[in-house]
Amino acid sequence: MEFNVVNNKNEIVGKVNLKEDIFQTQVNQGTVWEVIKWHLATKRAGTAKVKTRAEVAGSNRKIYPQKGTGRARHGDIKANIFVGGGVAHGPHPRDYYYALPKKVRKKVLKGVLTYKLNNNELIVVEDFNFDQPKTKNAVEVLKNFGLENSKVLLVLPEKLENVIKSFRNIPKVKILVSEGLNSYDILNSEKVIIFKSALEKIQERLAQ
Repeated sequence: MEFNVVNNKNEIVGKVNLKEDIFQTQVNQGTVWEVIKWHLATKRAGTAKVKTRAEVAGSNRKIYPQKGTGRARHGDIKANIFVGGGVAHGPHPRDYYYALPKKVRKKVLKGVLTYKLNNNELIVVEDFNFDQPKTKNAVEVLKNFGLENSKVLLVLPEKLENVIKSFRNIPKVKILVSEGLNSYDILNSEKVIIFKSALEKIQERLAQ
């Protein structure tokens, strides 16, 4: 399956072959959601922490006698029902990661690439670089594609420093190297721009 390759001025300069076993993959919404949920779980820091009554600073003295006051029975002031006391059943540091089969992740990645292709949200661009890092150059490239106000995912074959430094100051642009391409970032963008050599690496990776 042939697909147009353009340069950074949005001029067609050639063709590239898209593998049909990758770019014609259908996957159901439930499976896609499972993978997106997994991606979001792996991004969670899991650092939320509250102090229990054992960790709050304060005296362990019983605040008043058990009997004879007419009030409810209480122990120390660190009980969770008092202001400044500990928290009952609060969050503690944990790891939200869980295993998800590699085959499922790979199939969904193929499916979302197919979705972007079918909705004209995929652009394959001839590899380019800048002589020096300048945001002005990056903005000019986006204007050539009419994407200056769109959420764009830029996929590079490797860490091209001048390209990365030029695009990273643009709020709606996310930059990934081909090895880090994932379903969540693809679906979270309005357009996916893939360097031609990065596409070759992606197809090689997904064909295995």
